[in-house]
Amino acid sequence: MSTLLTNSDARRLFLFLHGLSGSLNNVRDKVELPGVIKQIGFVQIDSIKIVERAHHHILFSRSNLYDHAWLDYHLEEKRSLFENWTHDASIIPMEFFPFWRHRFSRAHDKLVGSLWWKNRMGDNPGRLCHRVLDYVEKNGATKSRDLSHGNKDSSSKRLENVTSWWGWNPSKAALVFLWRTGRLAVAKREGFQKSYDLTERVVPEIYRNIEHSEEEYINWNCTTAIENIGFGSHTEIANYWKGISPQEAKNWCTKSLNNYIMKTQIETVDGETVLSWAHPDIFAWVNILPDPPNIVRFLSPFDPLIRDRKRVQRLFGFDFKIEIYIPESKRIYGYYVYPMLEKDKFIGRIEMKVDRQSSRLIVHGFWLESDFKLTKRRQKMIESELHRWRSFLDLDYIKSLVAELEV
Repeated sequence: MSTLLTNSDARRLFLFLHGLSGSLNNVRDKVELPGVIKQIGFVQIDSIKIVERAHHHILFSRSNLYDHAWLDYHLEEKRSLFENWTHDASIIPMEFFPFWRHRFSRAHDKLVGSLWWKNRMGDNPGRLCHRVLDYVEKNGATKSRDLSHGNKDSSSKRLENVTSWWGWNPSKAALVFLWRTGRLAVAKREGFQKSYDLTERVVPEIYRNIEHSEEEYINWNCTTAIENIGFGSHTEIANYWKGISPQEAKNWCTKSLNNYIMKTQIETVDGETVLSWAHPDIFAWVNILPDPPNIVRFLSPFDPLIRDRKRVQRLFGFDFKIEIYIPESKRIYGYYVYPMLEKDKFIGRIEMKVDRQSSRLIVHGFWLESDFKLTKRRQKMIESELHRWRSFLDLDYIKSLVAELEV
């Protein structure tokens, strides 16, 4: 059997594992949504809304029929999904919650020793957390603004009226600390603001009562990571969930060689080879993979496919950076630019913005990679994706400020 995974097969596999190989009509109902998220592992949450917030964008990129209400249904009614931390705030299948018990313990140890958190929670964070928990227990789902004037004891008074980073005050810091460490859970969102409640009121009992050993926790992190990315270094395996250290992942890989994992050569876009840890079934997988559909998709900058920028560069030859924090004069492209994926290649970038007042989706910028030209067929596919987004966003018009795209 070959021990080299060609670049073409590596790209096809990576797209498949991230739910981008199927038709946009494959997911037809809200009951299928947890399965979509489980396939890609998790969906990152982000507050920026130039066109659409990241979590909705990621899911619409995989289903034409996706509706915002689907996510609310599973988060707030069915409780088949929950919000917590991976590498960032994320939406995660509820069946994974038992493994978060170890994450909560690790997060507690890390945050308790963090000067950043101490500076935001005052001199007596334990007392502050106790008071916040007591308030939530008595009052139910609680937003940070509900507590903005409720902690005036000496341990927090000096911080309560200080305008801090992102407007954080001690009460908000306590809520987030209790959420990151498992005492509280996100019960719902209003607008984009989280409402926290006691974990036992949010997470179904069946998931709260399952316990796993430390060894089982590390094994789960590594096996699910390699199932979701297919191949990678031990650092990439550890970074998938950000739940264990690279050294723990390395130890697991060494111990599990020829059992849960193997070594193989992965061809990069430049024709070089990289020795990687890999799932033992990857060559069987690539033999039955569908080819990605011949369409153009506008991906979120936070799409899990492109989260690891070095991997994207290595596999696809696509150098993508988010430029929102870069001064305008130093940006190469635009403020908030979306990668354009055509089949298994990144063909360029597009900058869009929603103008609700005029009910328009406005194209501000458009850049093709040097290897691609704007053929009539490609232009038609790009325009089709623009109309797909216009419809999803319930807008009436598309306005292009780019001469090449006359939509």
